[in-house]
Amino acid sequence: MPRRQGYALLTALAAGTAALAAALAFSTSLIAGERRAPLPGPEAHAAARNPAAPANSTGTWVATWTGAPVSGEPDTERGFPGRTIRNIVHTSVGGDAARITLSNLFGAAPLVIDEATVNTRPVTFEGLPAVTVAAGRQIVSDPVVVPVAPDADLVVTLRTPHSSGPVTYHAHALQTSYLADDRGTWRTDRWRYLTAVDVRNKTSPGAVVVLGDSLTAGSGSTTDANNRWTDVLSDRLQHRYGIANQGIAGNRLLRDSARERNGRGGLGGTHRFERDVLSVTGARTVIIALGINDVQQTPQEEDPRRIVAGLRSLTERAHARGLRVVGTTLTPFQGYATWTPARNDVRLAVNEQIRAGRIFDAVVDFDRAVRDPYAPNRLLPSYDSGDRLHFNDAGYRTLGRLVDLATVTGTPKAGTF
Repeated sequence: MPRRQGYALLTALAAGTAALAAALAFSTSLIAGERRAPLPGPEAHAAARNPAAPANSTGTWVATWTGAPVSGEPDTERGFPGRTIRNIVHTSVGGDAARITLSNLFGAAPLVIDEATVNTRPVTFEGLPAVTVAAGRQIVSDPVVVPVAPDADLVVTLRTPHSSGPVTYHAHALQTSYLADDRGTWRTDRWRYLTAVDVRNKTSPGAVVVLGDSLTAGSGSTTDANNRWTDVLSDRLQHRYGIANQGIAGNRLLRDSARERNGRGGLGGTHRFERDVLSVTGARTVIIALGINDVQQTPQEEDPRRIVAGLRSLTERAHARGLRVVGTTLTPFQGYATWTPARNDVRLAVNEQIRAGRIFDAVVDFDRAVRDPYAPNRLLPSYDSGDRLHFNDAGYRTLGRLVDLATVTGTPKAGTF
């Protein structure tokens, strides 16, 4: 039975209630004295953002999953008091221990988590079972000794006893998670508060971080099937590397959309690069797959030189941290509601510069692989999810198979641009 199907989820959910009670009892036994206050804001921020090892090292800890925080969830001003959040995530690399990152980045009040588990194992924070995350901050848990299988579903359960909002979340996860209280359990396609899972793995070479938009997030693919192109890449790397998918639907390179369209597109790539790429545990290589929303969304970026300059600036920032940078070309979208000949000309001009080799260490030509040879400004019908912009499962498999594995394991060409 393929691990992608995540059937281990049923066992974890069934054991959830008993495990939460066990978690509280176990964690309480660890407390000797009064609860310590959480780290002050700057210290908590530093602890959450600093990797456990240099970015390009073969350190002990590596990210197995990430979900970039997008915005405050609409209509959650009170948060979810008294509810249990079961985030289901899909791993890339495995390990013999885990730690989680919880974010209250878009919250307006302190967030209290009084119970947390990873696959029913209790999680602590500085030795304590409960934690308070200040508004605008995040925190990393203590390591929890729990076997984490590669290419498998993992259940991270959080309980929020008090009112606290808005909820920091990631929408359109293409993964079914759950929200529960004493009235019942509800399915959801959102990850809440959880933004990263790291694992302890002494042999992994590191993590590949993918900065992208809905095409990286996998919009158009089958929910719970883990058919994003990054999942396919993880399979091809035999799950030796962590894959940190930092795709956000609607994300742009140059412009923030946190105040537009209900914030669904998140901060622009240039503004979230430090948070979502450079601070990922064990980061070794970054793949940048951004720019199509700058071209096709309103307000449109009409000057391809600005997009090219933005991409080049990300490469320079990654090189300064010793990371290798791989870039992708912008894929066709004729037939989508926002397509115009002028916008397509911008896309083609950006692709010309990407292919010229003056922006990234290596290039993956997504455009050439998925365009219709008889109508090159359109997607091949066999790869189209139906809206002329996003791919179906077959299209994402093609993208994942296109990446030359040597491009993610090489060294950067720092100073050559």
